[in-house]
Amino acid sequence: MGLFGFIKKEEKEILDRGLVKTRENVFARLTRAVAGKSKIDDDVLDNLEEVLVSSDVGVETTLRIIDRVSKRVARDKYVGTSELNTILRDEIAALLDEGSSASTSASTSSSTSSSTFDSTLPVKPYVIMVVGVNGVGKTTTIAKLAYNFSKAGKKVLLGAADTFRAAAIDQLKIWSERAGVTMISQQMGSDPASVAFDTVKSAVASDTDVVIIDTAGRLHNKIGLMNELSKIKRVMEKVVPAAPHEVLLVLDGSTGQNAFEQAKQFTAATEVNAIAVTKLDGTAKGGVVIGISDQFRIPVRYIGVGEKMEDLRIFDRYAFVDSLFSPRD
Repeated sequence: MGLFGFIKKEEKEILDRGLVKTRENVFARLTRAVAGKSKIDDDVLDNLEEVLVSSDVGVETTLRIIDRVSKRVARDKYVGTSELNTILRDEIAALLDEGSSASTSASTSSSTSSSTFDSTLPVKPYVIMVVGVNGVGKTTTIAKLAYNFSKAGKKVLLGAADTFRAAAIDQLKIWSERAGVTMISQQMGSDPASVAFDTVKSAVASDTDVVIIDTAGRLHNKIGLMNELSKIKRVMEKVVPAAPHEVLLVLDGSTGQNAFEQAKQFTAATEVNAIAVTKLDGTAKGGVVIGISDQFRIPVRYIGVGEKMEDLRIFDRYAFVDSLFSPRD
């Protein structure tokens, strides 16, 4: 696939470092799957299915991948096991490409390698509402977003609308200072919608480029969650029509199948149109990105592959799949 040739060297190096545990896990299992085999037969496909499922790709997505590989082998005839990595790389990238094309993506979402933090935004201010449970890396993801947008020359404003916990406001304040951006907040227990309204109103007055709104990181009942997030959206729309432009769900990649369950809960409760998968550097479960992208037909917008601010990357499916399925020296 020609598009693999356009992956930037810097991106390859960052992803290779961040996905090393997943890649080593996948290749160790693939090596066992093809042991003693010279061609891709039913036994190899069965073993490959086990490799993908155990790498948290998910059963449904795994079956789709196996079907694509089977058809490729049947079409190309004399395909040996030495070509399995290349076939996987090509077919998974094609699967994600189809999923991305079929999805209703966020305004600025782009799965191509040309998408960067300094890309032109469709509106000003561009409002991102961030959702997700506590502990998934939501606050640090917000900080990294703010830092990277700011570094790209955009004026950023944060809104601390998680008023359920005082610690959430304090934590976001610390991170906002590290990122070098301004934060709007109120007291613990304040109406989250009021914080969001003040933040967006201030953003318009101060000619801000990007607004990032934090929300309560708890999964109470779906009706309660939907009502709270809907109210936040309504008040922001009074200031900026169509806000929020991006409802970003943050998921912890190291939790594997739990991330799928959280995605089900939040996509049922609100109109999520972008996903960030964090903590991929500390886990061998990076395959979860493939399954989430495929099954929910919501674009994975960002991935976290390290603790540094720059380690929040705009997701490039070609670079990601290339890193997972291309052998490294």
